[in-house]
Amino acid sequence: MRASHPDPYRAIDAQADPDKLIQSLEQRGRTRSHAQLRRRFLRFVGIRPAERVLEVGCGSGVVLRDVAALVGPEGRVVGVDPSRRAVDIARSLCAGPEHRRVTVRLGDGMALPFSARRFDVALAVTVVLHVADPQALVTEMARVTRPGGRIGLQDQDFGTVAVTHPDRELTDRIMRGVASRIYEEPHSGRRLPGLLRAAGLDDVRLRTGVYQDTDLEPYTKTFLERRAENAVRFGIADATTVQRWLDGFTRLVADRSFVMTMNFYGAVGTKPGRKTAQ
Repeated sequence: MRASHPDPYRAIDAQADPDKLIQSLEQRGRTRSHAQLRRRFLRFVGIRPAERVLEVGCGSGVVLRDVAALVGPEGRVVGVDPSRRAVDIARSLCAGPEHRRVTVRLGDGMALPFSARRFDVALAVTVVLHVADPQALVTEMARVTRPGGRIGLQDQDFGTVAVTHPDRELTDRIMRGVASRIYEEPHSGRRLPGLLRAAGLDDVRLRTGVYQDTDLEPYTKTFLERRAENAVRFGIADATTVQRWLDGFTRLVADRSFVMTMNFYGAVGTKPGRKTAQ
């Protein structure tokens, strides 16, 4: 396989080091602020014991493990991802007895391998940003959700990143320039309610949370380093300039003056119709 799109998460298995990308998902999942955002979103969706929940684009299974605890022993959790390597890792990480109701399958979110009306809830967490046709994805999620079931989307929005740095102009040039070259819609988070309504869902609700880091957590450090690497790759700045930029963050952390925040939008809608007997 060969990567043909600048967004590496569109084709994880085609990257030079797929495990590095998948490891970053686990690293993000362990970051306290992000874990809080994720779990608040799942409560907002209202996942209940004994429900059948599908996660599209499950990656390494961070969300699957949280959902398994919510649905309990009578529930069912299914994850789908187009990356074979991600599916293998998710299966290994969901192998414990507490996750015995979790199934992970290889599959494309645009053509889910399930019959209609199969799930009570369908989720896509930090996935919309990475897909070519978000509306088709949400419509397919709605197809496999029962009447009265919920579809939940959560995504970051790169138009809301705020990061301290002494060189504000360079910071804006790197952050916005890289995002605009990698993602077709860097402001994906704010689009979520519209995607749900366009898919015919009712009772669409939105909740906004903020990823916050004042200590330069490992995930944030990796995020900024990737921005620096891509700034060189896209010709936004040279290697010497981006190294100076990264060194500026080190000084801020030493002075306890580092701040990075980014909005995460969570939206949920209900599929019209009554729940049918199972």
